[in-house]
Amino acid sequence: MSHPVDIHVGRKLKQIRTLRRLSQTDVARKLNLSFQQIQKYEIGSNRVAASRLFELAQILDVPPSFFFDGLHDNQNTPPQNDPGMEIVTALAAIKDDDIKSRIVTFIEDVSGITVARRS
Repeated sequence: MSHPVDIHVGRKLKQIRTLRRLSQTDVARKLNLSFQQIQKYEIGSNRVAASRLFELAQILDVPPSFFFDGLHDNQNTPPQNDPGMEIVTALAAIKDDDIKSRIVTFIEDVSGITVARRS
């Protein structure tokens, strides 16, 4: 059984990876891993080592602490109905990259954040 912290870190990884518009394969290549390993990190079945977490933070341009943000909020309740993760999951399911990009731009505009565009 996966540890709740590993599940939380995996969800945060999926969230930021999707927001950065990177596929599991994109991230895996930068780490010399298989995309299956990234999948396992994201579902929490494999624990992310501290050194790997640091590398992920650099690749995804977030502080390592990002992966633990909100952890205490979810300690006593399962984080199943997280609206942010529902948006990330729905966004990841969109196949048309143009539509996906327009939705992300809309969300960024509404939220007031600007995410650096990656090429």
